[in-house]
Amino acid sequence: MKLSSVLTTAVSTLTVGVVTVLGFSSQALGLTFFGDSRAIWGEPSNYSGSANTDPHYTGVGTNTFQWGDAYPEVPRYGTRANEMALKGISFTAEEGSVFKIGYLKYFNGTVPQGTNVDSVSLSLDLLFSEPFTFSESFKYELDLENTTNEGDPEKDADSVIVKNSFSDRSFSFGGNDYLLELIGFSQDGGNTTVKKFRVYENQDITAGIYARITRITPPKKVPEPASLVGLSVLSIYLLSRKNKIFWAKNKITSGDT
Repeated sequence: MKLSSVLTTAVSTLTVGVVTVLGFSSQALGLTFFGDSRAIWGEPSNYSGSANTDPHYTGVGTNTFQWGDAYPEVPRYGTRANEMALKGISFTAEEGSVFKIGYLKYFNGTVPQGTNVDSVSLSLDLLFSEPFTFSESFKYELDLENTTNEGDPEKDADSVIVKNSFSDRSFSFGGNDYLLELIGFSQDGGNTTVKKFRVYENQDITAGIYARITRITPPKKVPEPASLVGLSVLSIYLLSRKNKIFWAKNKITSGDT
């Protein structure tokens, strides 16, 4: 055997090792998901015995819901109607990381008693485009607490409360199972979430709504990249050494003195 052929074999082994390392590294990286979100408000409702006997509202079937009969030109009121707008956005979701899928803006207006509503439903849809196409829909019921204004900012503040718990979905892709969690509304980048928004009269707040995608299939154990490269380099050394020993023995047995 020639030394060149031994080195060729060793280099080939190293190449395979490096390719293997790169292959394992790409598999170890989490997926990135791309998509868009959209929100639609449903029909509002009033509870039995509600004081809202003359409800006014607009925006059913859109992403902006208004309620209460506004009199912006009357000094006693002087504001537009109450309003909630949930804006969908395009999002990029790294596997295992919290990401924003939209935001809610809530304005607390001053309107006559009896013209509010007690509750409204919300449909939130997530439409994924990569790495494959799929969609998930979440439905929620929100309570609207409208207080009687007495001149005290704390007592006059109104609230929006998410009644039902945020839910999860699971799906499969590429032989792995994933969990899609709708974490909830947050005003600090998703670090903490809330289910109730309290807003002073004639003011508004904005909160993001966040989610997370987590792989729940246990990852396969793969060799460390450094170990694989080390083994490949060791293969070159051992094969080269074996070749030298072979030629040394060959010279002796052939009678070359």
